[in-house]
Amino acid sequence: MSDVRKDGGATPRKLLSVVTPCYNEENNVEACWTRLRAILEAMPDYDYEHIFADNCSTDRTPEILREIAAKDHRVKVIFNAANFGAARSLLNAQRAASGDVVVAYMPADLQDPPELIPDMVALWERGYQVVYGVRADRDENKLLFALRRLFYRIVNASARFQVPVNAGDFQVVDRTVIEALRHSRDYYPYVRGMIASYGFRSIGVNYKMTRRTADKSKANWFVLIDQAINAVISVSQTPLRIAMFVGFCLALLSVLYGLLQLILVLFLGVSAPPGVTTLMIAVFFLSGGQLFFMGLIGEYVGAVHAMVRERPMVIERERVNFLVVPGDGIRENGTR
Repeated sequence: MSDVRKDGGATPRKLLSVVTPCYNEENNVEACWTRLRAILEAMPDYDYEHIFADNCSTDRTPEILREIAAKDHRVKVIFNAANFGAARSLLNAQRAASGDVVVAYMPADLQDPPELIPDMVALWERGYQVVYGVRADRDENKLLFALRRLFYRIVNASARFQVPVNAGDFQVVDRTVIEALRHSRDYYPYVRGMIASYGFRSIGVNYKMTRRTADKSKANWFVLIDQAINAVISVSQTPLRIAMFVGFCLALLSVLYGLLQLILVLFLGVSAPPGVTTLMIAVFFLSGGQLFFMGLIGEYVGAVHAMVRERPMVIERERVNFLVVPGDGIRENGTR
């Protein structure tokens, strides 16, 4: 892509894509667009597109996005037919990005500072394919902060790769990363884990995450727990192996308990009430055996499950401005 200078010459400009998922963000989307526009227009070497992915909002968010897209052709909007969850909506929008470099996640509430984008893009220009934001400090209660740190330790202890600690989805990534995400077949994607697993050259940038200034976060405790469980399952089969190990230990304990009762009866003449020993051994052995074989079968089911989850990740109702790109050109990639 190129822009024509006033002197008639052509200066090549790379395309920067920014992805913003939103759900019921009527009080935030316009401020997000305004603030991003000021920052991105101050980057003279880049043209840009700002993709909003509306996850079937029930407030005025869709109406506001249409008004913004009518005023600014660099704003593109994906309207989902239903609420498919934040992770699916985000990945679907990332796949629609056409940029040479992509801000993979820019929250509508601007808790992650967009002012970091120029610095992160500068690191991308130096050859880093993934520049991720590290939330070195954040305005939240100490319990939630501690639980987040524990979560990252669990993920990194069980995964075959390392997920950056305190790093969210706020990342600047190379086009090659987006192409890799296009090949994902995961129905419930853990995007930051997927990107970390690809092994691209990465670097982190520290910043302070601020509180939301409008509305409440849609990520309640149930959503956070669901996302945490999905993250662990997505990156590791360790939970299945723990179940198998626990089952084996319980079965072993039942055998040892039976031997202990036999020794007590033969050498000390001490015995439990009739039937208790048999019942205890049977319960422990059968429950341990069940957990062991469930874990063993789960190893195979987990491997097969990862391959057969081919349901549509997101069904879109409409796309806006996807046939229009900066410079009044037409780009087929990611259009419909």
